[in-house]
Amino acid sequence: MSGAGTIRRDENKDLVMRIENRNLRGIRLAVLCALLVGSNQIWAQAASTKPPAAGTAAAASNDAGSSATKAHDDTFVIGNDDVLAVNVWKEPDISRSIPVRSDGKISLPLVGELQAAGRTPLKLEQDIASKLKSYIDEPDVTVIVQQINSQKFNILGQISRPGVYPLTNTATVLDAIALAGGFRDFAKQKSIYVLRQNADGSQTKIPFNYKQVLKGENPAQNIKLQAHDTIVIP
Repeated sequence: MSGAGTIRRDENKDLVMRIENRNLRGIRLAVLCALLVGSNQIWAQAASTKPPAAGTAAAASNDAGSSATKAHDDTFVIGNDDVLAVNVWKEPDISRSIPVRSDGKISLPLVGELQAAGRTPLKLEQDIASKLKSYIDEPDVTVIVQQINSQKFNILGQISRPGVYPLTNTATVLDAIALAGGFRDFAKQKSIYVLRQNADGSQTKIPFNYKQVLKGENPAQNIKLQAHDTIVIP
């Protein structure tokens, strides 16, 4: 264990040195660019003193605002066995695809152990960025759930392909029946029910009359599925 820990510390040191050298090169390049831009601006001002159009200034302001606002997922809750794509901009040594372990954690260079299960991708992005601020200026982190393995539902009974299926955010009972290949010949389509786990460990039995829903008589029965729901086709 001590040997593995030494190797990991050495890898982190090498990574930190590469980041620091790259940052230094970036600073030098930024200074050179600033000098060139300043020179060009002086010549441009001498050539023309016409102020920028109001529309151009507004557009530039809008672009600045949109670049500071990003749409990251703050609804999906990460679980064990989900596969995450972690991307740190301009840091390929840290960016990677990684599964959430059975203890709910992931491990990344410079970040170390980090709780992932129970957090949204947005919250995990913030957690990773916070850890990286000691090494990287303004780290830009994106977390995408590549593969959902934690949220599933079951479908049993007189169905063509009974079993466990991954749960999407919008799946309904009708979607589940279609996904499982439809009914077998003797399925009781009026007596279907969903078993739902409650927080206290008990179960709720939710009836589903396929024929009524198909006719549009009681569409509210076609509920949105939740993780660990079990659909029973008698």
